[in-house]
Amino acid sequence: MFNHYNIEDIRDRARAAFIGMAIGDALGATVEFMTASEIASKYGIFRDIIGGGWLRLKPGQVTDDTEMALCIARAIVKNQGWSLEAVADNFAAWLKSRPIDCGDTCRKGIRAYILNGQLESPPNKWDAGNGAAMRILPAVLFSIPDDELLKKYVIEQAHITHNNPVSDAACICLGELLHMAICGAEKTRLLRHVDGLVSRFPTFKYDPYRGLATGYIVDTFQTVFHWFFRARTFEEALVGTVNQGGDADTTGAICGMLAGAYYGMENIPKRWTKKMDMKVLAEIDLVTDQLVSASPIARFQEAIKQ
Repeated sequence: MFNHYNIEDIRDRARAAFIGMAIGDALGATVEFMTASEIASKYGIFRDIIGGGWLRLKPGQVTDDTEMALCIARAIVKNQGWSLEAVADNFAAWLKSRPIDCGDTCRKGIRAYILNGQLESPPNKWDAGNGAAMRILPAVLFSIPDDELLKKYVIEQAHITHNNPVSDAACICLGELLHMAICGAEKTRLLRHVDGLVSRFPTFKYDPYRGLATGYIVDTFQTVFHWFFRARTFEEALVGTVNQGGDADTTGAICGMLAGAYYGMENIPKRWTKKMDMKVLAEIDLVTDQLVSASPIARFQEAIKQ
């Protein structure tokens, strides 16, 4: 059933998705909480990884988006399988390490785990932020191309901090888009899939684009979809997204993972990868390879070789 997939192409796109996420995070963090007009006034078009911003980052330094994704990746790799407790333990250790940034909903959910062992936050209509979606990539890579496993992993990790139907729908849709893009789907197919999300949840309608890029998952996805589907390159998609400002590290991270999965490594500008924290990129390379190697598609292809 998985014979027609090119595993080496999948590895390349998976790596591009993870590195694209980190680049989007590092690029967008500089202009986080600025408005589009403030960015235009200060930078013209903002397109270089320079650090700074309200977090006073070093150039190429990542924030909670990439750090929480790496927490999930490490849990899967160390456990040699999916363990929600291992994911939560890694989140807890990360929070105790005093990270440079952590969103309020993420902090609340992780603290509930630390204090009470709570693995699922209670449903909350206000917990529709983008903090669950920004970190899903390791769960996506570990489940390629099994949609049922994808839904299980993505929603379980989400509910540690965000238990909300709009957030859930967004996480599943993004995960499915990433599966498709990593497996080589055309943009028209991705667009049809997003149209399906909009038909079920009209609030995600992004055309006409309203120009909001807040931490609300709907605003985040409208921004990412607007720029991803109109762009012709990885750079065009990411630059358009982060120049909207707002929650730019997270809109950048999500656009970066989707555009990376779609365009592949060869289309990520070298000037950006050269600016990144080399330790972060080295770990991303390592865990991406391990996650894809442990995925259903890799295990199937290995089995038919024997």
